[in-house]
Amino acid sequence: MVRSASSLAQTRGGANPIAVGAAVFFLMAVMLAAAPAFRSGAAALAGLLLLSGLAGVAFIGLMAVRALRDEQAEAPEPAALVAALSEPVALVRRDGAIVAASAAWSELMGGGARLPKAANPALRAASASADGRCEFIVDQRRVTFWARTVASARLLCRAAPADRDAGASARYPSAGLEPLAAASPFGAALIAGDDAIGGRIVEANAALAVIAGPKAAAGASLGEFLESVSAAEARAQMEAGRAGPFEVALAGEGHRVAHLYVAPVEGGRFAYLVDITAHKELQRQLNQRNKMEAIGQLAGGVAHDFNNLLSAMRLRIDELLTLHPLGDPSFDSLTETRDTILRAADLVNQLLTFSRKATVQRQVLEPAEVLGALEILLRRLVRENIGLETEYGRDLPLVLADQAQLDNAILNLVVNAKDAIRSGAGHGTIRLRASRVTDAEARHLGYEGPPAGDDLAMIEVADDGPGIPPEVIGKIFEPFFTTKGVGEGTGLGLATVYGIVKQANGWIAVHSEPGEGTAFRIFLPAYQPPLRVEPVAPPPARPQRPRDLSGAGRILFVEDEASVRGIAARLLRARGYEVLEAADGLEALEMARANAGAIDLMISDVIMPGMDGPTLLKEARPYLGAAPVMFISGYAEAEFSAVLEGESGVSFLPKPIDIRTLSERVKQQLQAA
Repeated sequence: MVRSASSLAQTRGGANPIAVGAAVFFLMAVMLAAAPAFRSGAAALAGLLLLSGLAGVAFIGLMAVRALRDEQAEAPEPAALVAALSEPVALVRRDGAIVAASAAWSELMGGGARLPKAANPALRAASASADGRCEFIVDQRRVTFWARTVASARLLCRAAPADRDAGASARYPSAGLEPLAAASPFGAALIAGDDAIGGRIVEANAALAVIAGPKAAAGASLGEFLESVSAAEARAQMEAGRAGPFEVALAGEGHRVAHLYVAPVEGGRFAYLVDITAHKELQRQLNQRNKMEAIGQLAGGVAHDFNNLLSAMRLRIDELLTLHPLGDPSFDSLTETRDTILRAADLVNQLLTFSRKATVQRQVLEPAEVLGALEILLRRLVRENIGLETEYGRDLPLVLADQAQLDNAILNLVVNAKDAIRSGAGHGTIRLRASRVTDAEARHLGYEGPPAGDDLAMIEVADDGPGIPPEVIGKIFEPFFTTKGVGEGTGLGLATVYGIVKQANGWIAVHSEPGEGTAFRIFLPAYQPPLRVEPVAPPPARPQRPRDLSGAGRILFVEDEASVRGIAARLLRARGYEVLEAADGLEALEMARANAGAIDLMISDVIMPGMDGPTLLKEARPYLGAAPVMFISGYAEAEFSAVLEGESGVSFLPKPIDIRTLSERVKQQLQAA
């Protein structure tokens, strides 16, 4: 037993002093305890031997535990094992602090006491009893990172350079997304390499996926969620040295548009994507309105000049008809020419209506009554195989508009609906409806005008024809644009409707789906009559049209168009009047000064070079005295009526003029004076 204790007291590194001392004291205790036992009987000796055996077993167990602990103390630590590995491996705590790392790890990761923040997702996944994996950039190299839990508070991490495509750039950006860009409402991405379109996205914020779709994530490229043509144009502009922004179209449905901004960073590019779809739509609408305004101004100018030509032709025809009366072989030809001139004048009036320069006479109307009066005419207009359904509505608001123009607008819309049905199945239904709508309801139906304090009156003309193609729906209100065949339309119908609605301070909207028909909706503001109705004097009796068109008096005729001035002056002279001709306002002012008090009537064009008609009137009024003034123009009376405030004895005659109407108005003015 002693030999056993002594042998157990030995260690690989030599004798253990504590174990040797314990063995010596144990032997001395046994010898001292055994001396009295040998003098006693056999029973005492047996008990002593049993006690000694138990003590020996306890000592042997103590020595075995001690030896085992020594062996474990001499076993290698986990940190030493990790440090001895040739792979890039590290032992880390759950908070990312590095406990031990291999040399390959330090070389790949660049040293450091903690893992980069980009490894946190993998650490969290590994802490949740799952393998964690992620990728991030370290020293311009993209690293693939794995983590696995090996103890309650320790994780074993392994990192290696990620595999790259053969054509990819070897340089990677060392920076990450800024916190502001990561949380911004616009898309932001960090792209590896110099190719911002084809380079791989290293990191992207959440907004990029919202704008460009789920494809816009790490590992993809910008070119994958841009339209190919748009991506090629952006790349070409970048290669040409332009810095942007680049307008790009996003792939997929919705025709979304974005601005792409690209900024260089070490090893790559920062790309920012800003959705401008709503901005582009507003810009398109503004451009469309500006274009319509420009076309309206052009149409008004053309109509004014064309009216001068029509006036000259009409006056010439009137002169020829006096020389070739009924029964003359030339009478029929002259009459047909006059009718053609009248048709041309109607087209000019449509242009003026589109440009909102036509003379209007607004009155209070009830939409249901307007539709009721038109229904009989409309039923004769449509074919038998086309149905006409009308819905007048109840409690409709009153509107302030020119009834003739509003009738014309509805008539044009019904004619277009009939032609649309005829071009489709050949049979269908036209629905004509009038109703009261709130501002919110109107906006849901396409109204985009100013906020309406009161309800609006809506007149809808809908059909179940083939619909309007989406690519042309933005052009339908432009003058001379038509989808009909050659000789089937002038392209002024919808342009005229647009002008009529705008001149009534209203709004027109169109809704059309291919194969599902078209609906035109006219929105007119409600008219609120004054609370107090003041007694109004009855209008003066309209003077009777004189039968004898001859007369006497001195007339100052001012017109810059020589053909109109010459023919009109000659025809007025033939009826007994003395006519002084002036080619512009300055010449007319000199004539008025030279004939002060001797002019009975001044007839003047409104728009003339140098001095216009209203300015001429103000300058010449001291020389004209109380003589009446008649303005003739192809523009609307409202265009210049404001500048005539305070003037009396002024009347208006729209062009094109004919000699009979001109002679009647001249005699009426002179008689009234």
